[in-house]
Amino acid sequence: MIEAAGLDGCELLAELHARAFDKPWSASEISKLLENPAVFALISRDSEPRGFVLAWAAAGDAEILTVAVVPEARRRGVGASLVTSAGVAALVRGAASMHLEVAEDNDAARALYAKLGYEEAGRRAAYYAGEGGAVDAIVMRRTLPRPVV
Repeated sequence: MIEAAGLDGCELLAELHARAFDKPWSASEISKLLENPAVFALISRDSEPRGFVLAWAAAGDAEILTVAVVPEARRRGVGASLVTSAGVAALVRGAASMHLEVAEDNDAARALYAKLGYEEAGRRAAYYAGEGGAVDAIVMRRTLPRPVV
């Protein structure tokens, strides 16, 4: 099940982010983002929370800020369902396209985004600090499908 998460869920989102990333975002950082009315969070859970997506939508565009999936839920479609749900939520908020940034060396995430229709649209040199040195960010973008009514 995927459902909206609000400011009252920031501690949980921070816990999930910490389980998913080496450099986690704090509850305070997530709270500051969610105070912006353009920003939204969706959480995936079954018996336990499995991950979340944080994104914004404004002025016809949208961006995925982070997708965090706990290790035991990876490769089970959680990330794909979160990214797809974020696209639907952005579309409802009037976005016509959505973009994201992903580390060039994150092959699994890049493959997932490509599978979901995202295409490389740019590059930010040395965007991420890594143990082996800086890593470029790949900017990926997709047009959100317009509903047929």
